[in-house]
Amino acid sequence: MRVELTTSEIKVAVKAALAEDIGSGDVTTLATVPKTLAFKIVMRAREPLVVAGLDFARAAFLQLSSSVKIEYLVHDGTHVARGDNLLRISGSARAILSAERVALNFVQHLSGIATLTAQFVAAIKGTPAQILDTRKTTPGWRRFEKFAVACGGGKNHRFGLFDMVLIKDNHLAALRNEKPNAVAAAVRLARKNYPRLKVEVEADTPEQVTQAADAGADIILLDNMTPEQMRSAVKIAKGRARTEASGGVNLATVRAIAGSGVDFISVGALTHSARAVDIGLDFEE
Repeated sequence: MRVELTTSEIKVAVKAALAEDIGSGDVTTLATVPKTLAFKIVMRAREPLVVAGLDFARAAFLQLSSSVKIEYLVHDGTHVARGDNLLRISGSARAILSAERVALNFVQHLSGIATLTAQFVAAIKGTPAQILDTRKTTPGWRRFEKFAVACGGGKNHRFGLFDMVLIKDNHLAALRNEKPNAVAAAVRLARKNYPRLKVEVEADTPEQVTQAADAGADIILLDNMTPEQMRSAVKIAKGRARTEASGGVNLATVRAIAGSGVDFISVGALTHSARAVDIGLDFEE
């Protein structure tokens, strides 16, 4: 499943951001920029990056002036070089200046996530593993950030607590007295109560991997295992469940993790630690 953003949700988010920033009025622009002045600017990459979030920028400018003209020079998911132009915006100077920061905030942040994701995807190129995002997202921005992950070539994992059963250590602790074991009991209950959902089980040990595979889990989450431990776990699960590596994944380790044979590698850093990339708006003569 991949996030597809709607025009309405983009408009709602941008409207809130503009209200937060402008408040009762952009006093600097109102005081210094003539109402009738119009000009043209370009949104420009100031470093190599992968683009995401251009529709947010478009919405920001258009909400302040419906007569502003927006020309897309690239599209979301495009890899661009330093100096490449992303958008051309022309029209009311007041509207452009007042929307500038909100437009850049969305595009810089989302492009940062897309760019970091693309780096992880490139790092495991040639292996069968796929890079997944997590629920470690900015509150209220999850759909936007997961959209950016997809722009960078990553895959969207579950969107929330509602669309997949993911049995973790604390869930298993609540079932520690069940027979034949907590993992089997948890999978059985998940299948009974939510028969249409995929079931994933977090495993910390080879014993739990075996229990999860025996119980019929769809995916086994290998938590904080070494690549050697992951290779053993993949052998145990082979033909019975898919495997996902998680915990402490970074650009220095991800290639070795992918080499263990896991199907998926989930990376919280994609959304909780991606920096905003350097993008600017430059006046065009």
